Amino acid sequence: MNMSSTDITEQLTNTIEELSTEQSMKGIFHEHRDGDPLPSGRDLEEIIELSRSVIFPGYYGNSNVKQSTVRYHIGVNMERLHKLLTRQIMAGLLFNQDCHCSHSFEEQELCRKNAEIIALTVLNRYPNIRRMLSSDVEAAFEGDPAAINEGEVICCYPVIKALTNYRIAHELYREEVPLIPRMMTELAHSETGIDIHPAATIGKHFTIDHGTGVVIGATCIIGDNVKLYQGVTLGAKSFPLDENGKPIKGIPRHPIIGNNVIIYANSTILGRIHIGDNCIVGANVWVTRDMKSGTKKYRTAKPDKLDIFFEQGGGI
Repeated sequence: MNMSSTDITEQLTNTIEELSTEQSMKGIFHEHRDGDPLPSGRDLEEIIELSRSVIFPGYYGNSNVKQSTVRYHIGVNMERLHKLLTRQIMAGLLFNQDCHCSHSFEEQELCRKNAEIIALTVLNRYPNIRRMLSSDVEAAFEGDPAAINEGEVICCYPVIKALTNYRIAHELYREEVPLIPRMMTELAHSETGIDIHPAATIGKHFTIDHGTGVVIGATCIIGDNVKLYQGVTLGAKSFPLDENGKPIKGIPRHPIIGNNVIIYANSTILGRIHIGDNCIVGANVWVTRDMKSGTKKYRTAKPDKLDIFFEQGGGI
């Protein structure tokens, strides 16, 4: 079909007009204000790389770092981190405000100072984040006979990459920074296939074997010494609705997992239920009710091919 340049121009003009109407953009258009920084995926990737090099020196960033120079390298990276993090926190704070009003210089400066304080607060927690991640490295190493040493775990295991993003994002979430924490965990999701909401609470010595397809919801609480396998979902069973039929936000709807729990591959645990300490959930199990401490739940196949669920133990 031959079209003249006039016909092409006319069709493109009509499409542009349709795409530019206010009605067609309702709910999906963010009007940027001049002078406001924009949330940047590229800057967040640099923040993650710098953070990994600070938390795991010698494994990320400058591989030539030595004990005699580590303080210098960490210092340089922390200064850069504070600058980048301040700008991204400011971008998140401004992005979340009413798009139809402009920000004066004074308002932007107040927001920048607030972002600077939040960035410093989060960076001051990096020693504790390192302690938590060190325990996660230990859990991954101890839980996998194939792991040669901790260095292999740090360099290669997707769980450590995902948890680094999550533990930093969680601290930003605690400081009520909008958007940026979720962008951080989504970067890890894209990189590793592990989807952890930054609002979730995860204890120490946590690991995920393999990791692909794991989902941990926003209101999930996980204790210490917990191990998940690939494909595990800690999700919501249902969503209470308001008078307009819309899901009610901010209510606890994900599982609470106790200490010393193992959840095997492709199991699904839904709703605000409690999985007690020392429980074991077998592979491909669907759990929607509480499990008492010490309980084991798994499935097996009888000769007639029907799946049978077994639940054993169950102390108080």
